[in-house]
Amino acid sequence: MINRQELSLRKLLEFRNAWVAWLIFAVAVAVTILLWQVSIRLVEDRTEARFRTQSLQLKSAIEERLLNYEQVLAGSAGLFAVAGDVSRDQWREYVDKVDINRYYPGIQGIGYVRRIGVRQMADHISSVRAEGVHNYLVKPLGSGPYYYPMVYLEPGTERNRRALGYDAFSDPVHRRAMERARDDAVPTITAKVVLVQEELGKDQASFLMYYPVFQGGEVPGIRAERRMMLAGYVFSAFRMNNLIDGIVGLISPFLDVRIYDAGVAERQNLMYGSNLGSLDNEFSFEMSQTISQGGRDWLLQTRSTPAFDFLASDPRPPIVLGAGLVISGLLFLFVLALIRSRLMAQISAGRYRAITEGAANVTLVMDRTGQALYASPSSLDILGFEPDQVQALNFEELVHGDDWPQLQKGFDDSVSAPGKQMPVIRIRIRDAEGRWRDMEGTFTAMLSVPGVNGVVLSLRDLTQLKAARSELHRLAFYDPLTGLANRQLFRDRLNHVVSRSRRSGEPAALMFLDLDGFKRINDTLGHDSGDELLCQVAQWLVGCVREEDSVARLGGDEFVVLLSRISGPDAAGKVAETILRSLCQRIRLNDHEVGITVSIGITMVPHDSEDAGTLMKYADLAMYRAKELGRNTFQFFTPAMNIKAARRLLQQEELATALDGERFVLHYQPKIDLASERVIGVEAFLRWHHPDKGLVSAQQFIALAEETGLIVRLGEMALRQACIQVQALERAGFESLKMAVNLSVRQLTDSGFLDMIRQVITETGVSPERLELEMPAGLLNEDPRMLRELLVSLHDLGVCLILDDFGTGSCSLVALQQLPLDVIKIDHRFIRDIPYNVSATDVASAVIALARKLHLTVVAEGVETPQQLSFLKSHGCAQCQGNLFSYPLDEDALIGFLVRQYERPLIS
Repeated sequence: MINRQELSLRKLLEFRNAWVAWLIFAVAVAVTILLWQVSIRLVEDRTEARFRTQSLQLKSAIEERLLNYEQVLAGSAGLFAVAGDVSRDQWREYVDKVDINRYYPGIQGIGYVRRIGVRQMADHISSVRAEGVHNYLVKPLGSGPYYYPMVYLEPGTERNRRALGYDAFSDPVHRRAMERARDDAVPTITAKVVLVQEELGKDQASFLMYYPVFQGGEVPGIRAERRMMLAGYVFSAFRMNNLIDGIVGLISPFLDVRIYDAGVAERQNLMYGSNLGSLDNEFSFEMSQTISQGGRDWLLQTRSTPAFDFLASDPRPPIVLGAGLVISGLLFLFVLALIRSRLMAQISAGRYRAITEGAANVTLVMDRTGQALYASPSSLDILGFEPDQVQALNFEELVHGDDWPQLQKGFDDSVSAPGKQMPVIRIRIRDAEGRWRDMEGTFTAMLSVPGVNGVVLSLRDLTQLKAARSELHRLAFYDPLTGLANRQLFRDRLNHVVSRSRRSGEPAALMFLDLDGFKRINDTLGHDSGDELLCQVAQWLVGCVREEDSVARLGGDEFVVLLSRISGPDAAGKVAETILRSLCQRIRLNDHEVGITVSIGITMVPHDSEDAGTLMKYADLAMYRAKELGRNTFQFFTPAMNIKAARRLLQQEELATALDGERFVLHYQPKIDLASERVIGVEAFLRWHHPDKGLVSAQQFIALAEETGLIVRLGEMALRQACIQVQALERAGFESLKMAVNLSVRQLTDSGFLDMIRQVITETGVSPERLELEMPAGLLNEDPRMLRELLVSLHDLGVCLILDDFGTGSCSLVALQQLPLDVIKIDHRFIRDIPYNVSATDVASAVIALARKLHLTVVAEGVETPQQLSFLKSHGCAQCQGNLFSYPLDEDALIGFLVRQYERPLIS
C-alpha cells in the first residue's frame, strides 16, 4: 500500500493533474498563517507584561529582605552597646530569641568577630577553650599586629563550629568589606565567597554582611578614631541558594533567575542561578536590574523559561493554525481522490520484481520438475552466478551429494502441501569459484499463484554468520594479544581437570607465573615493546609444556600453566625449572636488549584443594613467596603461606582503620649541633596507638603501609601534623628549630606528591625553610631524570633535602654531585660499631670527609655512647642525634626538654 500511494502521488505530479488542488491548498494555507501570526502577537504582548511585573517584584523583595537583615545586625551591634562585653551564653540566648530560622530565612548564622592583638593571642585562645570550645585555634596565622577571629557563631551547629577561630581579615575579600564597614560605620556586604563551614563538594556561592562594633557603644565621628576604637564586628553568613530560593519560589517560580556580583554578568561572578532555563540557552524575554546594598552592586538577570512560556501560552493560536491546516489538507485530499483510482493498476505490475531484486537472500522459482525458472539478482553477489546463468545450470550438480536427498524431499513435500512453508533445510552449495557455502532454505509451493506459478526456494547464506560466530568465540575465550586462553576459558579447563582428578585421584599441577621487572620495561620502552615481550613469553611457555597441558594469560604480565596429568610434585618442579631456563634469556626490544626472569608459584591438584578459585589463590600466594625469596625461582604452596596472607590482610585492615580513626601520633628526637652544643632541630617519628599493643613504632608497620599504598595518606598526615607542631614550637618561643620528616620511595614517586607538599605548606602556613625532608638512599635507583626534576622542584620551594641511610644500597657519587642535596645522614649501622670496628670507623670518617668536599652537611644518627660522640666531633661531623642525648619524645615532653637544654648544655 505504501509503495502504491507513493507512485500514485508521483503520477499526479508528473501529468500535472492536480493543479487546481494545489491552488486551493496554497490559498487556504496563506490565510491560515496570517490569522495564526496575529493571534501569536496578541499572546506575546500579554506574556511580556506578566514577565516584567514578576521581575520588578522580585527585585523589590530581595532589596527588602537585605534591608531586614541589616536591621538584624544593627540590633546585634546594639547588644554590645548596651551590655558592653557579651558572653557566649548571652550571645546564644540572644540569637535563639531572634529565631532566624523562622523569621530570617537564608541566614546560616549570626556571629561576632573580635579584634585581638598579637600579645593577647595566647590569653584569648585559653579563654575560649575554657568556655567549652576545646579545639579552638586562630587560623590562619598572619603577621599581625591584629587578628580578627570568629569568636561566636550561632546557631551552634556542627557546620558553624568549623568556622570558629577563622581569621576572616586574612582573606582579601573579607578584609575589603570589613575595612569599609569600620571606616564608614555602615553595614557592608562581601564579594562572592565560599563559607569556611561548607562541606566538601557543597561549596555554593555565599556572602557575609559585617556591622562594626566600637568600644563604648558610640560610633566615633572621625575615621581615625573609628579605626582605633574598633572592638570587632557582628556578622551574618548567607548561602545564596537558601536566601534566594524562597523569594524566587514565591514570586517568580517559573523564571530563570541569575544574580552576578559586581554588576558584571561573568561566570566567575555568578552568585545565584535557579537553573530553570533552556539547555540551549534560549528564552523569549530578558530583563537586567541592579541591586545596590551594603556597598555591593548585584546584577539581577531574569529570563523566561519553557515552563513560564507554557503557563502563559494560549490555546487559540494552535487552534487557529491546526483548524486551518486541517481544512486545507482536506480540500487538497478531496481533489486528489478524484484521480487516484486511475493509477492503481500500474503499480501491481512491478510488485513481484521489486520484491525479488531487493532481497538479500537467493530466491529461486522452479517448475514441477525442479527446473529453475527464475533466479533473483542476489545470486550474483552471493553465489557468483548471473541470474540467467542459474536457469541453465543443473541444480543437482551444485548441491553437495550428502545434502541432495533432504533437499529433494523438501521439494516433494512442498508440492504436496501448496501454500505451506516447509521446515528449514541446511545444505551446502558450490559457488562459481568452486567453494562450498553453508546455506539454509525453505520451500513454498505457489504453483497456482498468478505471476509466480512455481515452487519458491529461499536460500540464506550462513558462511559469514559462521565466521562471525567463530570470531566471537575467539574473542570470548582467547587473549587477543597472545592468542592464549583467557581467564574464562582457563577457569573452565581448570574445573574440568579438578573434577577428573577428584574422581581418578591422578594429580595435576597449577602454576602461576609473573614476569619480574615487566613494569619497568613497559614504562621505559613503551607499551608496544611490552606487548612484543608478552607475545614472545607466550611462545616460550607453549614450547615448555605438552599439547594436553594449558597455558593462559590472565592479564598484564600474569600467566598460568595447567599440567593436566603429572606424576607428582617432582615432575611439576622439573617443568618449572624448564620454564625458568627458557625464559631466563635476553631479548631485543625497540633497539634495546633486555633480560627477563619469572617467578612461579605451584599448587598441586587435588592435594592442596579441590576448588578452582582456592587453587588460583594458593598458586598466587606461592608466586609472591617466590618473589620474596629473590625472584627467578619457583615455590610450592604451603599452608603457612595462607596463614601469613590472612594475617597480613588483618594487619592491613587494622592499619586502614587506624588511619581513618586518627590513631597515629608523632614523637620527636632532638638533633644537636656539635659546634654550639645546642638543639637545632628535631626529627619526627611516627607512632601507632594500637588498642591492644599500645604504642607501636613505625618499623613494625611502614613496610605494610608501603605495599598497600596507605603510605601516601599516612605520609601526608604525618607531614601535616609535623608542620602544625612547627607552628606550635614557634609560638612557644623556639623560632629557629627545624622539623625533619621521613619520606618513603613510594611517597616520593607518587604523581601527586609535589602538589601535596605545596598544599600542606599553604594550608598550615609553615615556612618551607623550617622543613627538612629525609629521603631514603633507595630513591637513587629511580629514573634519574624524574628524580632530578622532583628534587629541583622541592629545592625551589625552600625546603632542606636530606639523603638518609647514606652508605647503604646504591649511593651514587654522581647523584651526590648532580642532585640538589643539602645534607647526608650516615646510617646508624656504621655509627653502632664505632670505635670497635675499624671498617665502620673508616667508612664514617670517609663519608664525613667526602661530604665536606661536596659542601654537604653531615648528620650522624644512632649516637648512643660518649666514645661515638668523641670520634664524630674529632672527624668534623656537624650534627648528631641519638639516645645519648634524648629518646624520641611526645609533644609535651619535647617542650620540657627544650626548656631545660637552654638552661644548660647537653654535651659536657
